[in-house]
Amino acid sequence: MKDRTRIKNLSGMGQLIMDINSKRVDSEVYINQKLDITELVKYVEKRKTDGNPVTYFHAFVAAIGKVIYNRPKLNYFVSNRHLYKHNDVVLAFTAKVQFDDSSEELMFMIPIKENDNVNTISKYIKDKIDRVRARHEERIDTGSKKGANSAIDIVGKLPNIIRIPVVGFLKWMDSIGYLPKSLKEDNLYYSTMIISNIGSLHCGGIYHHLSDFGTSSGLITIGEIKDEVVIKDGKEEIRKMAEFGITIDERIADGYYFIKSVQLLQKILDNPESLEKPAGEEINTTEKAMVQVKTMLKAKQKREI
Repeated sequence: MKDRTRIKNLSGMGQLIMDINSKRVDSEVYINQKLDITELVKYVEKRKTDGNPVTYFHAFVAAIGKVIYNRPKLNYFVSNRHLYKHNDVVLAFTAKVQFDDSSEELMFMIPIKENDNVNTISKYIKDKIDRVRARHEERIDTGSKKGANSAIDIVGKLPNIIRIPVVGFLKWMDSIGYLPKSLKEDNLYYSTMIISNIGSLHCGGIYHHLSDFGTSSGLITIGEIKDEVVIKDGKEEIRKMAEFGITIDERIADGYYFIKSVQLLQKILDNPESLEKPAGEEINTTEKAMVQVKTMLKAKQKREI
């Protein structure tokens, strides 16, 4: 299976947790966190005046991709009671073809390469959405659908007596890791993480369940940006805040790992210029920096002795 690498030599608890909670939906951890995006707002506004704009969603996608490269266990998933790592970092989302209630939604997969940054990611997302919406306006989008978007139309319209066993067979193929490649294309359930930006709907960061189908171990919803009064250095300040609703499979890592990952996301949002650097570039967190300093001091002491 070219899209995954099995993680071996697990601890006893690591294996047993997959046996006890064999389903992803039974292993969901919910994290609700308000993050300070004041610096990101300034950055986005500055990009607008510079004539090289990026949207908040594009910036969030770039930031989350950067976190995943620095916190590799977020790219793990459990399938058939085995732990695997995706060979690529892929984020997914859905978007309406048109902005109205009756318009259909299509699934989009955004591969994040090590050398990608907010600029390349923004261009890729814009180009892909524009192509799909252009095809719709020309009324040829249905005939040009591919992958999972096409399969949904075909299988979903079958009568119950045929559709139910077909879906059951596809779920079995998925569980053993042999779902046809064509059905994984633009299938958000085969991503590292699913992202839903609901801030434009004036909604907070809600919780959304995971699925036992596919390989996606996490889902993040991003809520509306609001002004809030916070206490900083003993003084009241009005800061730009956004609520994040995070659902993640507890079998891929422990709570400490998840919280540290959220803290890293905040660090990136506090320094949005870092989004212009490669996604795969290692971020020297305070904890890592302290370890490096201690190592250097110990080496120095040994040389002096």
